[in-house]
Amino acid sequence: MGKIIAIVNQKGGVGKTTTAVNLAAAVGLEGKKTLLCDIDPQGNTTSGYGVNKREVIGSYELLIGRTEIGQAIHTTPYKNVDLIPANMELAGAEVELIGLAQRESRLRAALSQVRDTYDYIFLDCPPSLGLITINALNASDTFLVPIQCEYYAMEGLSQLMNTVRQIKRLYNPPLDLEGVLLTMYDGRLNLTQQVVAEVKRFFPKKVFATVIPRAVRLSEAPSFGQPIQYYDGRSKGSEAYNALAKELLAQNKKR
Repeated sequence: MGKIIAIVNQKGGVGKTTTAVNLAAAVGLEGKKTLLCDIDPQGNTTSGYGVNKREVIGSYELLIGRTEIGQAIHTTPYKNVDLIPANMELAGAEVELIGLAQRESRLRAALSQVRDTYDYIFLDCPPSLGLITINALNASDTFLVPIQCEYYAMEGLSQLMNTVRQIKRLYNPPLDLEGVLLTMYDGRLNLTQQVVAEVKRFFPKKVFATVIPRAVRLSEAPSFGQPIQYYDGRSKGSEAYNALAKELLAQNKKR
């Protein structure tokens, strides 16, 4: 049975989508059958895989019950990675979900049909704590939190953890923290060291040893519709996400 990991932080600009795109690609390169599900209405993960979000059936149709999951899954040119894309209509899904039955567990029900097909399923969540993110946390075994090494890094995290506690209590008791990922890391800065210390104090033993550096090539890759491993496999960003994949797989070695 595949493990489902939500990549979540309601604060924008923390490297959430960058992590979803590149971690999924790196796990695929490690030989694991991987599904990447874009449930962020911005659709940046979809664009990051070179898919035109104006022309696809994907997570919106899946959430509102307009399609079966098999029709929402698209193959990609990247080794062992399939994609459920986001299209422009997903922006209205929060409102539509309110009136639907089992509105908090629709993604879980859909993914349960294919999780045996994959080793890992990654969910790129929106930068909010609305119904789509609730669906993701309800569907997941664990959640991964990217945090940027900048001022206000911890802002909003208490709200996220409160939401997680509610999801555990109401819908998904086994939900656990996979780990916290430090992004936009620059070890030369005192601020970075302060943020690292604060994050480790807040999440003891849950911070990944791998850190994601500030890297120009990481910023460039999405405009070419490619994960960093395929855009520039020798870059620092590619090395970092490959190391993260190995670390993630090592802590899930029984899978």
